[in-house]
Amino acid sequence: MDNSSIFILLLILAVGFIWLLPIISILFSSKTSGSEKFAWILAVIFISWFAWIFYLLLAPLKNRSH
Repeated sequence: MDNSSIFILLLILAVGFIWLLPIISILFSSKTSGSEKFAWILAVIFISWFAWIFYLLLAPLKNRSH
């Protein structure tokens, strides 16, 4: 492998990590759980990073009063 191949591989890995960052953040967050967490992850996958920003600002959507 030459240097340009290694650079491209590292670039792809970095972009992939940055793309997965919101999903990982939601997965390990304690703000939501269950189906609400799944819905937020789907929103991030299909809508974009805007959903992650909304998650940070709005989650949880319902109060957790027991």
